[in-house]
Amino acid sequence: MSDAALFIDEALRREGSWIRAEQAEARLGNGLRHYGSSIGAIRGTVRDALRRHRGLAHDEVTALSSELWEVPVFERRLAAIVLLQSNVHLLTNTDLTRLEGFVREGRLRDLVDPLAVDVIGPLLAGLEGQAKTRAASVIDRWVRERDAWLCRAALMSPLRALRAGGGDWDAFVGHATAGLDAAREMGAEAEVVREAVSIVLNEVAKRRPELRFPSSAA
Repeated sequence: MSDAALFIDEALRREGSWIRAEQAEARLGNGLRHYGSSIGAIRGTVRDALRRHRGLAHDEVTALSSELWEVPVFERRLAAIVLLQSNVHLLTNTDLTRLEGFVREGRLRDLVDPLAVDVIGPLLAGLEGQAKTRAASVIDRWVRERDAWLCRAALMSPLRALRAGGGDWDAFVGHATAGLDAAREMGAEAEVVREAVSIVLNEVAKRRPELRFPSSAA
């Protein structure tokens, strides 16, 4: 284990609570272990790690995120997301392959949603030119795959931009329509997709009521 990963892991263990761990395990399930660290402790730990290891470059940040994610502990995986969120300016379209792996393995709202909203979305918003075009094709594929969680990540990713008055509303409508079509063949996991569409529509309606989702697509 790298020095940075060891520091984060040990700090999360120290900040853990067996009561919180049991409550989280009962609420989330999914076979992950839990240290019982609070969200605040996770964010603080990552912040401290970045102070101790200043100037991490792209490859070091992404390698550390994978190292944290590899062990099936919820707090470690959330720490990986916080790490990427803090360094999203370093990420590029090629990192979507790694992030896709995280989404496929995450399969929890508490992991997939912050990964989509706080990492994937800002990453996409910062791209230009050919990198943006290539990333858009990846997101198109996510929407049309029969993986409900990949589809959810794609649908949730533009939330921050749309809520702030930017983003590509027409692209979201197209993705949501395709995702809802795909959801009809997903069985029980279809709700994962439908809920994502509802979350984005509800949040956008609060700030941009002029944007309308076609009733035929619902």
